[in-house]
Amino acid sequence: MTTKREGKAIQIEGLVVRYGERQVIDHLSLEVGAGEVYGLLGGNGAGKSTTLQAILGFVTPSAGRVRVVGLDPSAEPAVVRRAIAYIPENVALYDHLSARENVDYFLRLARLRPEPGEMEAAFRAVGLAEEAWGRPVSGFSKGMRQKTAIALALLRRASVLLLDEPTSGLDPGATADFNALVSRLRGEGAAILIVTHDLIGVADIADRVGFLEKGRISDEMAAEGADRFDLRALHDRFARARAA
Repeated sequence: MTTKREGKAIQIEGLVVRYGERQVIDHLSLEVGAGEVYGLLGGNGAGKSTTLQAILGFVTPSAGRVRVVGLDPSAEPAVVRRAIAYIPENVALYDHLSARENVDYFLRLARLRPEPGEMEAAFRAVGLAEEAWGRPVSGFSKGMRQKTAIALALLRRASVLLLDEPTSGLDPGATADFNALVSRLRGEGAAILIVTHDLIGVADIADRVGFLEKGRISDEMAAEGADRFDLRALHDRFARARAA
């Protein structure tokens, strides 16, 4: 993982995405800096998934621009994706393989070989119990799958994390563990974009929250002090954004 540094790891400026006659993203602009957690809140159909696809280089902008670590993901998708760890709502792993085997396989695909003991150190860092390392992931909970995926991100030294509905379906204890892990990664300099509709959950961890409605940011808030956000104000602004 990179150390904390200045600069914007994700830059989206005036992004427009159209599918035929339908405009899904409407002049969207947002930035996520190294060592920052940005929560992108929106309901169904707000454009969250398309925003992630644009960052990953899976869709080409109709207008505007996207830059990830200074590079255009549409022009240099392979290079950009090496800098990104994308963790979907349901982490895709090979169920018949163990956590160790899954991570080793994906690292080999990326032509990476960890140093002796490095994989074990990553598992410990994310809080995956040692007894689980050699077990088939078919029996893993969602939280254990996330930890495996984040351990892989650590070993890949990804500087940008895209988290899609990461706390959906987690119990309070697993959510607290996940938030602690995200805080650790932020402290190490990762730029983290959390895409979610979970207003309360993202308020516990985000430095800034943007409200996505009809493909544009309709409002934005920054955390204030140890309490992070005024939840009533956050709720009211989210409600106004969805009514816009």
